[in-house]
Amino acid sequence: MGLNFTKLFSRLFAKKEMRILMVGLDAAGKTTILYKLKLGEIVTTIPTIGFNVETVEYKNISFTVWDVGGQDKIRPLWRHYFQNTQGLIFVVDSNDRDRVVEARDELHRMLNEDELRDAVLLVFANKQDLPNAMNAAEITDKLGLHSLRQRHWYIQSTCATSGEGLYEGLDWLSNNIANKIVCSSPYANSGDDSIFIHVIVFIFMLIKTFILI
Repeated sequence: MGLNFTKLFSRLFAKKEMRILMVGLDAAGKTTILYKLKLGEIVTTIPTIGFNVETVEYKNISFTVWDVGGQDKIRPLWRHYFQNTQGLIFVVDSNDRDRVVEARDELHRMLNEDELRDAVLLVFANKQDLPNAMNAAEITDKLGLHSLRQRHWYIQSTCATSGEGLYEGLDWLSNNIANKIVCSSPYANSGDDSIFIHVIVFIFMLIKTFILI
């Protein structure tokens, strides 16, 4: 039991890496989000033809974030980035009411791909600073998120230019990493060890909440 406990402890607290794919329609703010997270500042962007990739360090997680262009002619290329993706960030322009149905269709098309079946989904409801922006509840409805019953998902209101909401989204991703580590552990259901596992996970979450913020 002690050996199992030690192995689980080391898995929980070791630095983790996560491969993130960030997609969405063109002009949703993906590249602005990427470099706000990477550099902490607003950068001048142009429409992404192809992809940008950066490593974002946050708490004990190293996120490798792939930002892929969202123009309609580029979207068929998204599937080439699906392999080994652990987390999918789908960015929505909350002010673009005319294309929210198009965004929904693209999202559900992706989620039907076998290579993304285990990926957790984080939706960034971006551009919340604009006066006519749809709120998170409205976007949840428009995207049909409640129909995703076999998928871990979360929606976070964001403003890429100010950074509001971005790190809350990363917190959700990192918490899901911890949950996946526990669930995939070969010791997760091994008798008395499961009690200690739940205790250490609880301690882990307390530390993340009160110390690492």
